[in-house]
Amino acid sequence: VLKLARHSKGIIIVTKTLAASVNELALLLFFWFIGVIIFGSIMYYLEHNEQDESPGKENKFTSILQSSWWAVVTMSTVGYGDMVPQTPYGKLVASICMMFSMIVIALPVTVIVSKFTRVYAKYKDKL
Repeated sequence: VLKLARHSKGIIIVTKTLAASVNELALLLFFWFIGVIIFGSIMYYLEHNEQDESPGKENKFTSILQSSWWAVVTMSTVGYGDMVPQTPYGKLVASICMMFSMIVIALPVTVIVSKFTRVYAKYKDKL
């Protein structure tokens, strides 16, 4: 598979773009990881004593690790819906978490796209 990548212009350009964007990707992962820890911890302390209003359902925020899972799902914009904050402060923190993740993802992506444009312009004639 890797030998075939040498013959594909698109794969070569994307690989060179990712190699040129290592610092931005590292910064993205760093801030994302810090956000998961912070928002997971805050959500645990806000929601761990709260009972779910739906009959037959228990509170899913039983540990910081499970609350961090909620933060990963929320920050990656997947939003399974398996863990939902019940308190007004929990809902506020969830909204802030969503906004934070959009900013953390959007800022480095613009830099990576501009590097892709430069790499594409540089290598489109060579490849």
